[in-house]
Amino acid sequence: MCGRFAISHIPGLFARFMIHDPEFQIQPRYNIAPTQDVPVIVPGSPRTFTMMRWGLVPFWAKSPKIGNRLINARSETIAKSPAFGASVKRRRCLVPATGFYEWRKVDGRKMPYYCHLKNDSFFAFAGLYDRWRTPEGTDLMTFTIVTTTPNPLVEKLHNRMPVMLREEHEQAWISSQPLEAADLKSVVAPYPASRMEIYRVSPAVGDPRNESEDLVRPLAAAR
Repeated sequence: MCGRFAISHIPGLFARFMIHDPEFQIQPRYNIAPTQDVPVIVPGSPRTFTMMRWGLVPFWAKSPKIGNRLINARSETIAKSPAFGASVKRRRCLVPATGFYEWRKVDGRKMPYYCHLKNDSFFAFAGLYDRWRTPEGTDLMTFTIVTTTPNPLVEKLHNRMPVMLREEHEQAWISSQPLEAADLKSVVAPYPASRMEIYRVSPAVGDPRNESEDLVRPLAAAR
């Protein structure tokens, strides 16, 4: 699964995802948690960032509380899921990140690890989004992160991992056109372990109120 992630640096982010929007401001985030607002990229020309709440609320939901349970979507079942089926056809988005956290038991305690690319560059999670109309008549934009089977590196921590899109698959994912079943299977395949690294980080990441660059540093290097 994916329950925490980071956008630990900003320079180069707009260029990486081909966005020119000088009015949109993004600050580094080191401990993004469910129910928080996150910048995502939806289909459009030109591309733009849109702030959305993490935790998908389907358009048909009676209450937004359902979003608390829908922070992730299993790639194997999204096409047939009542919650995600409509979104996977035409409401797919890119969720920019620099890394994510997973936990593993160490000496009887769950300890967090940071998973990122070896060069610490940007990547995008495969996301799904929806628009829910509030009782007051306003729109609530929400998203979920698609998960897949883990690669050999992440498998040491968890039996699932978020879909980290290969750069060559990003445009197909963000397209407003449906994906064929074979294409979908290729796009959601686990990201190559050879391009990633993981290391143990501070337990402080367990509290979503904590926001510090120290959270993405190896534990021995944290101040």
